[in-house]
Amino acid sequence: MRAARLIKMVLLLQSRPSMTAAELARELEVSERTVTRDAQALSEAGVPVYADRGRTGGYRLVGGYRTRLTGLARSEAEALFLSGVPGALREMGLEDAASAARLKVSAALMPSLSDASHAAAQRFHLDAPGWFTEPRTPELLPAVADAVWDDRRLLARYRRGDSDVERELEPYGLVLKAGVWYLCARVTGRDSSPVHRVYRIDRFTAVEPGAERFVRDEEFDLTAFWDERAAQFARSILRAEVVVRLSPDGVRRLPYAVDPAAAREALEVADGPEGSDGWVTVTLLVESEEVAHSQLAGLGPDVEVLAPESLRARFTNDALRLAALYRHP
Repeated sequence: MRAARLIKMVLLLQSRPSMTAAELARELEVSERTVTRDAQALSEAGVPVYADRGRTGGYRLVGGYRTRLTGLARSEAEALFLSGVPGALREMGLEDAASAARLKVSAALMPSLSDASHAAAQRFHLDAPGWFTEPRTPELLPAVADAVWDDRRLLARYRRGDSDVERELEPYGLVLKAGVWYLCARVTGRDSSPVHRVYRIDRFTAVEPGAERFVRDEEFDLTAFWDERAAQFARSILRAEVVVRLSPDGVRRLPYAVDPAAAREALEVADGPEGSDGWVTVTLLVESEEVAHSQLAGLGPDVEVLAPESLRARFTNDALRLAALYRHP
């Protein structure tokens, strides 16, 4: 533990001109007294750590000293490529590995590039969850992430309906979508052939890493697989059909109110404007009547529902209630 801390202290001093005892204590998560003892130990071991006294003093390395202890461990190298998503790293339990990797890279850079990581952090930040949501990190995510990185089989139990189902999974990859974590895994299908499926990690109730590793299909493309499944899912939930009239402004706003792909398809096959007012009639695929009511209500007077009659009745009732609320004295 102390040896790792001493190495980290050298790398910190190597990446900056000087650091105060308080700054080192904060980075190393120790007391300033421990920093003093560690600096003395390094000096006795032949590392030229020099202490500047006074209010503006601190610790620095003398004579451009450079250590060669900058080789990246595999976990650190992998984490480095994810360093633009600090929240995701933290949730997967890789924050320490990423921090160590960034520190080693900074220490290996030329002095003129030593501020590169700081400059990048000031200019880019990824906030994955959508607005007005409170994302919760699944408790079992770090264990699942370990299995993904290690290509280790995983025995998982997850909620399906009112019961729990147990499966042996080959965890291929993790996806963070709108603040929700998903696992893409290979399992044995009904015909005994391997298939890839998607699981929400917050529905796992227990996971246990297996003793065996699996052989990964190197041709598997996580990004392409996810894009295909996401498109299939978005299409599969559109099970109902509504007919609406849209004003020119309603046509423009429709892709922002309902599923964009469904809106594009509906507008592409629609006939042209019916008259001089520019209104257009379209047949639109939606998730359900309830969802359509909520989505189309956002278009206000720029949409008229023609069918089904039950949905039109909902909007008629909405209009009557609004008229009662906003009627003039």
